[in-house]
Amino acid sequence: MPTVLLNQVKAGDKLTRDVQTKLGGTLFYKGKVLMSREIEILQAFMVQSVVVETKEGSEEHQSAPPASSAKEEHASEPAAPATAFEQEYFNTVNLLKKVHRQYSPGQVFPILEIRKQLELLIGHIDEYSVLTFIPDVTDTYDYMFHNSVLSALTSYLLARWGGFKQRDWIPAALSGLFHDIGNLKVDRELLIKPGTLTASELEEIRQHTVLGYQLLKPVPAINEGVKLASLQHHERVDGSGYPLGMGGDQIHPYAKIVAIADTFHAMTLKRAYRIPMSPYLVLEEIQKESFGKLDPALVRIFIEKVTRFHNGTVVRLNDDRVGEIVFSDRNHLTRPWVSVNGTIVNLTTERQLYIKEIVKL
Repeated sequence: MPTVLLNQVKAGDKLTRDVQTKLGGTLFYKGKVLMSREIEILQAFMVQSVVVETKEGSEEHQSAPPASSAKEEHASEPAAPATAFEQEYFNTVNLLKKVHRQYSPGQVFPILEIRKQLELLIGHIDEYSVLTFIPDVTDTYDYMFHNSVLSALTSYLLARWGGFKQRDWIPAALSGLFHDIGNLKVDRELLIKPGTLTASELEEIRQHTVLGYQLLKPVPAINEGVKLASLQHHERVDGSGYPLGMGGDQIHPYAKIVAIADTFHAMTLKRAYRIPMSPYLVLEEIQKESFGKLDPALVRIFIEKVTRFHNGTVVRLNDDRVGEIVFSDRNHLTRPWVSVNGTIVNLTTERQLYIKEIVKL
């Protein structure tokens, strides 16, 4: 088990000892296979050497391998198996797509099948991270299904975090899952149109709220709060939303939850007409919206919970530097202090910088 200088580490080397940062955080654990991305992170943290598994002898690390051999090793690296959470997540997305594809007016809505699948997914909720689980949506039409499933997961958590009774948690998740169900009756081409919508097209899109409520209303297995969330999730506390311009206590609590979840995921997922935003910038936008638009108490809980970092969390800034969170100010939860190569970057004062993403190790 030789100790190898970082500039002699080869793609495919396996760690036999944890790699620690200077501040005591763990960058990589024993057994991690180092590829180009991991080596880049080690370089960013100025790690001088690592302990790797012996193959044919420590001499093999005295010089860098030929480029072709590194490529061959990289190509042969087995893909990480999907987690149980990921498997159930994509099962839920695919079920929604199936319902949308097969639905016709007058058809019995398959609520029991959908609820059963959602409960299977919720069974793995502890594996879900709001900030880091952002699927790569490659198909424009698929955005709608990913947004719905993610909104379901986040709505479930927000109901739990917000002190709602346990009997409300699954209905809150169903509210997130069905909030855009009215799009079943909206022209598909309009839903994926990349350019600016005309006034009449925008009005047609907005009708998905009313259409969704009408679709869910006759379904006895769905409670009224879930149905109202499909109607009201674009209403705003100050009465500036649609379709009815409701405000304050007129809006059902489930709809207030879904409004936050939907806003977050709509801005962090890739869309046909724009690139996704950093989750941390989106949180700041949501915080601004809490002044008159979104429920301020729920927004505060949401931001507190999803930004509950441990010191040592590795993040990438918008200038592509990689660093380690060393301090979080409770008054500026989206802007902690980050140690980059031993230099502290205070995101509270250096406003041009922000966290682009958490680096998954």
